[in-house]
Order: sequence, then structure tokens, then C-alpha cells
Amino acid sequence: MSDQIACPQCKSPYAYSNGSLMVCPECNNEWSPEADQADERSEEASKAIKDANGNILQDGDTVVLIKDLPVKGAPKALKAGTKVKNIRLTDGDHNIDCKIDGFGAMALKSEFVRKA
Repeated sequence: MSDQIACPQCKSPYAYSNGSLMVCPECNNEWSPEADQADERSEEASKAIKDANGNILQDGDTVVLIKDLPVKGAPKALKAGTKVKNIRLTDGDHNIDCKIDGFGAMALKSEFVRKA
């Protein structure tokens, strides 16, 4: 019983198998473990960071800015069409860390770039 599955609704560790379904004795929730695993895979796919066109981005990709981006404290904005090489993906609001030639280290939002 080391591979017990917790109830997805109430997180109870006392769920048991009833044929092809799992049943929680505390909240009477019934679910299919196979469907639960498929939901986890689709959730992982939805967490992938995508550019403005919907392409999935990866560490080390090269991207291009799709619009002018004003930068606080800088005398000029980053221009559309600026190529950014070797990006690093992070969690958070600004999910791309990069170094822009002539500008320095930056954090960008993936919605303002497209994959080159």
C-alpha cells in the first residue's frame, strides 16, 4: 500500500480502489486514476511558456521583440525587431531573463516576443 493515491478533492490519504475507480471514504468522491494522470499531463503542457504566436519557448532560444518596450530609467525604448539571443526561462510575471546587446540584463514577458 505504499502507492496510495490521495483524494484530489479533499486530499485524504484513505482513498481505496473499487474496481476501476478510486473512492474517498471522507468526502465520497469517486475518480479514475488514469484520467487524473491525463489531467496532470495536460496541466504540464499548459504551463509551458509560449511566445506571442503560441510557439513553445525553451532555454537558449533566440527571440525577437514584436513591439517597442519602454524601459524605466533608460533614455530610449527597446525597439521592435531587436533580436535577443540565449534566453533563460523563469517563473513569475516576467518569465524571460536575457542579456540585450547595448542594454544589459533584462527581464521580459513572453507575450512581447516571437521565436526567431
